[in-house]
Amino acid sequence: MKFRTSEYFITEVAHSLRRNSWMSLASVGTVAVSLFVLGVFLILVLNINRMAGMLESQVQISVYLEDSVSDVDRRGLEHDIREMQGIDTVKFVSRDEAKERLSERLGDQKYLLDALGDTNPLPDSFEVTVTQPDMVETAAHTIEHFEGVESARYGQDVVQHLFDITRLLRIFGVALMFLLAAATVFIISNTIRLTVYARRKEVAIMKYVGATDWFIRWPFLLEGIVLGFIGGIVSAIVLRSFYAAMASKIYSTLTFFPLIPQYPFMNYVSVALILAGMAIGALGSTISLKRFLKV
Repeated sequence: MKFRTSEYFITEVAHSLRRNSWMSLASVGTVAVSLFVLGVFLILVLNINRMAGMLESQVQISVYLEDSVSDVDRRGLEHDIREMQGIDTVKFVSRDEAKERLSERLGDQKYLLDALGDTNPLPDSFEVTVTQPDMVETAAHTIEHFEGVESARYGQDVVQHLFDITRLLRIFGVALMFLLAAATVFIISNTIRLTVYARRKEVAIMKYVGATDWFIRWPFLLEGIVLGFIGGIVSAIVLRSFYAAMASKIYSTLTFFPLIPQYPFMNYVSVALILAGMAIGALGSTISLKRFLKV
C-alpha cells in the first residue's frame, strides 16, 4: 500500500468519524457494552473451569487393606501402587489415625465412639490421588485386584455426577461464548451498516469511476477496526473495575473461593477484548459492505 493511499485512507476514516460523530459514539458504545457482556461471561467461564478443575483434582481413591496384611506386605503394596501409571500420590493412613479423624469429624457426637472401647473396627488404608481425573475409575479397579486389598472406593456416584456437571458447565460456557460473539458481530455489523448506508451514493460513484472493491473497502474496514479498538479499551477498563469489585466482595465472604488472581489474568483478558473488538469491527464492516459493493 502506497504512502499517499494510506494517507487518504486515514484521512477518510478521520473525516467519517467526525461527520458521523453521534453514529460513531453509538458504535463505540455498542461495541463496549457487547464486549463487556462477553468479557463478564468469559471470566465466569474461566473461573468455573478453574473451580471444576480444582474439584476434579481433589478426587481421591480410598484403598482399604485386609486385616491380615503385614507391614512388609503393606510396604510392598504401597510400592506397587506408586509404580502404576498415572498415580500422583500415595499416603498411608493407619487404623488409629483413621479413628482419630472420625472422632474429629463427629465433633460433639464423638462420644458415640466410646461404646467401642479399645476396639477399632476401621482398617488400615491408602489415600491415592491420580494425575488425571478421568483415570480415577481405571486406577481404582486395578488396585482393587491387588493382593491384600479389601476394596478401593472413590465415591463412584458422586464423582461421576461431579464430572458430568463440570463437563456440562464447560460445554455450556463455550457455547454461550460463541453465541455472544455472534450476537456482538451482528449488532456491530448492523450499526456500521447505517454508516455505510449514509454513504451509499459515494460508494456507487466510486464503483462507476473504476475504484476497486478493496480501495472502497479499506476506509470502512479501518473505521470498523478503530471503533472496535476504542470500544475494546472502554470495555476492558470497565471490566477490570468490575472484576476487582467482584473479587473483593467474594473474598470478604468466601475467603478460600478459588478465584483466578487479578494479575496477570485481567491483563490477558483486556488484550483479548481489545483484539476481539478490532476483529469484530473489521468483520462487521466487511459484512456491511458486501451488499453495497454490488453495483
